[in-house]
Amino acid sequence: MSYYLGFDSSTQSLKTIIIDAEARQIICNETVNFGKELPEYGCPDGVLQNENPLVKHSNPLMWLDALDLVLEKLKAGNAPLEKIQGICGCGQQHGSVYLNDSFSATLKDLDPGKKLSEQIAPALSCKTSPIWMDSSTSEECREITKKIGHRLQEDTGSPAIERFTGPQIRKIWKTAPGIYQNTSNIALVSSFMCSILCGKVAPIDYGDGSGMNLLNLKTLQWDEEMAEATAHGLLNKLPEVVPSNFIAGFLHPYFQKYGFSEDVQVAVWTGDNPASLMGTGAWMPGTAVISLGTSDTFFAAAEKPLTDPHGYGHVFGNPSGGFMNLICFKNGSLARKKIKDDCGVDWDYFGKDAFEETPPGNNGNFMFPYFVPEITPLVINPAVKYFGSEDFRSGKFSPPEIIRAVVESQFLSMKLHSKFIGIDFDTVRITGGGSNNPGICQTTANIFQTNVENISVPDSAALGGALIAANAIGKIPLENLSSKFSKAEKIITPDEKTVEVYEDMLEKYASAENSK
Repeated sequence: MSYYLGFDSSTQSLKTIIIDAEARQIICNETVNFGKELPEYGCPDGVLQNENPLVKHSNPLMWLDALDLVLEKLKAGNAPLEKIQGICGCGQQHGSVYLNDSFSATLKDLDPGKKLSEQIAPALSCKTSPIWMDSSTSEECREITKKIGHRLQEDTGSPAIERFTGPQIRKIWKTAPGIYQNTSNIALVSSFMCSILCGKVAPIDYGDGSGMNLLNLKTLQWDEEMAEATAHGLLNKLPEVVPSNFIAGFLHPYFQKYGFSEDVQVAVWTGDNPASLMGTGAWMPGTAVISLGTSDTFFAAAEKPLTDPHGYGHVFGNPSGGFMNLICFKNGSLARKKIKDDCGVDWDYFGKDAFEETPPGNNGNFMFPYFVPEITPLVINPAVKYFGSEDFRSGKFSPPEIIRAVVESQFLSMKLHSKFIGIDFDTVRITGGGSNNPGICQTTANIFQTNVENISVPDSAALGGALIAANAIGKIPLENLSSKFSKAEKIITPDEKTVEVYEDMLEKYASAENSK
């Protein structure tokens, strides 16, 4: 048997999946929802409350309690943890964890009789972690851009972006110099969680490191000039950067209390989007992926680091080698949930009945569903706006109309802003919480006029972690892994009668966005 464990440390939960790579089977999975199962942290959506809506931080100790809890669940469910040969995982991209000089020794001496959070707490130089939802660093972005210029996007694949780790680090350097001075190691969520598992400071992989405005994609090393322009002495606080098949170490003896053997290897973790690229089987160019989560993302593998002239798209490292292009939209599932709750309907109605009761194109009615600050396009001060008929613009709409409006508007924006990739994809694979929603899937197929595929495992990021482990540690070819675990389960074909409808809608949407 060839068992591998994958993790996904996301915004709202920690997910796991165990695969038998030889038998090509999913053995089991488990999840911890932060808001429901760890309410003591006051993070109902995985985010700490703050009077400033632009500030979005999380408590990294919550992620550690979730790690202990999810392993306890797996053990209680008789998961075959004793058979695990390798582990890998991913973390929500861009989030940063600040650690003092006691971190390394603390990791080495983890006591299985105590909780992880209790032991790691003294090693945190900053008690909270800025995450990808944070939009409070516009000033820092301008400062970094002024120092580096166009080379920042040309060499890192992205302009200075509010949620990216570099601007977040600069803000702490400026506003909390004591914290910065007391920090000896700055980790990403991915490298932090990997460090906990292997009991030593783990490196950062190319896939996640490229989301920091610090990694030079031409050299695949930290860019010294950019690091110094971000914060003085930063280069000395960053871990090593490595390929995604790098073995970070062996699992720390702390975890043997859950049933793991002493010879389990841990591969370096990556970001959630690069992991989803692997989990959906789209790691070779030709297939695009739409991941529906707290944020919605559109991404695809690429041979070369092609940058977005408008500055919204990004280039990240592909765990299989090469690169990936990505567009991120902050108002994703939370916007859909807000509309669903406001309408007082369940997800079955949201995903099926509402679309049966309204025509494609929604009679020309659409919206900007910016309930929180948006990334693509950049909207710092959120506002919901309605376009179309006079009644719709004045807020006189029925539940099915506003439900179709939010979904169509999100995917029109996605098509508009993914054009820089320059490829007409034959297939779009859809994953995440809304991937089994028939209304969303058919709307995606119609707007993009391409086949939409569901894969059998909706948690593609956790699956991607397991597949990386099987490839890096078990040396199993990715082609073999993808052919089974990332196989299309359902194919939704586009309705050709909607071509003109959505071409007209896209033009109107683009015009409204340009004049906002």
